[in-house]
Amino acid sequence: MKITTTPLNDCLLLEPKIYKDDRGLFLESFNHKAFTQALGYEVNFVQDNLSVSVKGTLRGLHFQKGSDSQAKLVQVLKGKVQDVVVDLRPGSSTYGNTFSIVLDDIERKQLFIPKGFAHGFLALSDEVLFSYKCDGFYAPGSESGIIYNDPDLNVEWQLPAEELVLSDKDRILKGFDALESEQAFQW
Repeated sequence: MKITTTPLNDCLLLEPKIYKDDRGLFLESFNHKAFTQALGYEVNFVQDNLSVSVKGTLRGLHFQKGSDSQAKLVQVLKGKVQDVVVDLRPGSSTYGNTFSIVLDDIERKQLFIPKGFAHGFLALSDEVLFSYKCDGFYAPGSESGIIYNDPDLNVEWQLPAEELVLSDKDRILKGFDALESEQAFQW
């Protein structure tokens, strides 16, 4: 597995070696030893989540605050998404910056998202199976998010706004500046 950096501090891209033949394919989707060596510290994943989405579904930009913050390792099992992360760590040199990448079931790349990041994805194919490992449990009282079309973040989503399918909760999220003034990004 090849592990490389992204433009955001501590956010990593994992690219598996894929072995294909007439039977199908094989890949190693996670190797704790290689992952820990690349990261320089250990992450203990405790919860796996799976979401199923139709084309145009935008989930995010979500995060959990404080001690309930989660690191995530995300991948697409079926389909194609635009994955977006935002560095929310005030001391980071990439604070407030975004990174966007297309993840799909062909290249099977994974993205490691450290604690202190907001995360979201947009389903680009008719059906998406999206998997993510978390190093912390879901804590409803600590969940928060940033509105997907925040002008300060200026994420360039790959589908027009009229094609987006959002939850009621995601439609009313606050902007980056409102959360910043509330000090919601204290980790």
